[in-house]
Amino acid sequence: MAAMATTLSSLTSSPKPSFLDHRSSLHGIPIASRLSPIKSASKSSTISMSLTPPYDFQSFKFQPIKESYVAREMTRRYMIDMITYADTDVIIVGAGSAGLSCAYEISKNPNIRVAIIEQSVSPGGGAWLGGQLFSAMVVRKPAHRFLDELGIQYDEQEDYVVIKHAALFTSTIMSKLLARPNVKLFNAVAAEDLIVKGDRVAGVVTNWALVSMNHDTQSCMDPNVMEAKVVVSSCGHDGPFGATGVKRLKSIGMIDSVPGMKALDMNAAEDAIVRLTREIVPGMIVTGMEVAEIDGAPRMGPTFGAMMISGQKAAHLALKALGQPNAIDGTFTEAETVQPEFVLAAAETEEIVDA
Repeated sequence: MAAMATTLSSLTSSPKPSFLDHRSSLHGIPIASRLSPIKSASKSSTISMSLTPPYDFQSFKFQPIKESYVAREMTRRYMIDMITYADTDVIIVGAGSAGLSCAYEISKNPNIRVAIIEQSVSPGGGAWLGGQLFSAMVVRKPAHRFLDELGIQYDEQEDYVVIKHAALFTSTIMSKLLARPNVKLFNAVAAEDLIVKGDRVAGVVTNWALVSMNHDTQSCMDPNVMEAKVVVSSCGHDGPFGATGVKRLKSIGMIDSVPGMKALDMNAAEDAIVRLTREIVPGMIVTGMEVAEIDGAPRMGPTFGAMMISGQKAAHLALKALGQPNAIDGTFTEAETVQPEFVLAAAETEEIVDA
């Protein structure tokens, strides 16, 4: 394992608002969410909603707009995002369950700017469904604490929980994550290469995903670049866009081999994925199923807890590299400047800690 990178202290100076509703469940007893999750199908919840729409369908009419306004609003905001995140704190490549969990955890610190690169139009990776295109998502304990933090309902069994549809996890974490002003998702964008300076990964080379898929059909379609203090590679297991981060490291000689994942063993796989999540070379952290590709760990199949916890661990490794309070070295319990959402519940009691 590569040595941890030198602590980076140069962060963005503009203050960001705090997110008091998003506290970490990485260690200890989970902190109560503003929404109390239903842990059994036998219970029910009351949802407040209006039975009558606030408008008349018979006379409904939109406010007028010029077509150019729509074009300008989309273009201006996207260009501002590209300028803002051309040099950022953290880039996460891959918005599957591990990448989204990583981004969610990192961005609790409002001073850290996070850019997420996702080649698909629809982020979420394989976390929209369970195994074999079935709906339910199985999460082994104690990873269910992360679901409690997100306020996601589940059916609780002795050693695991079941979300009735995997899309509930993916849609919930995205809705919370993307609402934060220090996060930008660039979907339909591919990371074609890495920026490497000396022996350190310093960013990614980007292009529209459709362009990346058609380089053989056109003459010259040069890419763009995004610099970052830390890159988190969450590209999943091998495939058309899978494990691209570690495969590129091998091709340029920064790591020796990418043996690929072994055959399925759920019990061994999930523990290994979390344990082996780490900074693989200076400036680049690997999380999720891409970890199995580089270490030859077993595949886990349709169980998702390791993706969530691996993502959280990668987030705290990134925070450590950035010199921020984190759960890796325990500085979040000592630093006076820690954000309220890093205050954790005590592991020994059922007491809820109020930030």
